[in-house]
Amino acid sequence: MNPTVQGMALAAAAGFVFAALNANLRGLASELPPFQVQFLRYAAGLVVMLPLIWRTGLAAYRPKAPGGQVLRGAVHTIALFFWFAALPHIAFADMTAIGFTGPIFIMLGAALFLKEPMFWQRWAAALLGFAGVLVVVGPKLSGAGGQHLLVMLASAPLFAASFLMAKALTRHDRPEVIVAWQALTVALFTLPVALWLWQAPGAGQWAVVLLCGALGSLGHWLLTTAYRLADISSAQPVKFLDLIWAALLGHLLFHEVPSPSTLAGAAVIFLATSWIARVESRRGRSTRP
Repeated sequence: MNPTVQGMALAAAAGFVFAALNANLRGLASELPPFQVQFLRYAAGLVVMLPLIWRTGLAAYRPKAPGGQVLRGAVHTIALFFWFAALPHIAFADMTAIGFTGPIFIMLGAALFLKEPMFWQRWAAALLGFAGVLVVVGPKLSGAGGQHLLVMLASAPLFAASFLMAKALTRHDRPEVIVAWQALTVALFTLPVALWLWQAPGAGQWAVVLLCGALGSLGHWLLTTAYRLADISSAQPVKFLDLIWAALLGHLLFHEVPSPSTLAGAAVIFLATSWIARVESRRGRSTRP
């Protein structure tokens, strides 16, 4: 596979890992304060990376752009506050669909700030995928709980800014360094609120916390590696597959039956993703020496 297709495949794998992570986080957030869960998830992500950090040494994790790492952690933390505030109140598939507004902000930011090429097929795939998202969430915005959808929607441009920063940081630091510093900074920024709301987790909850840490670190490593291999814009349409993973896990774990609008939107998203994957594959072959 050419690097672009490799990046798209890693982004798709990251989406499945994040769907499993979010399912566990939603279960925890129904039992513990959501902002405490936010802290625990990133603290555990750092804990599961400690053996790797110990093996390679702390010097290997000293960032070349420490200011950028801290700024990215702050932006990501603010996005997470919005996201966790809405997490317990909306359906799992709808939660994932709302997050798909992010690729539009990411593609715009990549074109404006990272000077990535934006050929028309990327825009068309992103807009088609976004249309599928509107099919999913549009009928629900005016009903009960619509305000929670808007709160989660507010997190999308902030997450987009965070991922654009991650792409920029790959020019200086390895993916595992970026993931470790994200876990460290978000945990530190979230700690005061977590302590204020603290409830003692049980043994089973601690096990889920560690699982969330492992899934989160793996997902961010896959996604950061995808951004290193390929333009961040090319990886975005593949993220629309996350809705399919979310619908499956929501049904299996929470007995949520996807609405007709969710299924219709997922079909549109799948078509957009399949089409842009073929386009990127052909472009990758045509640019080989």
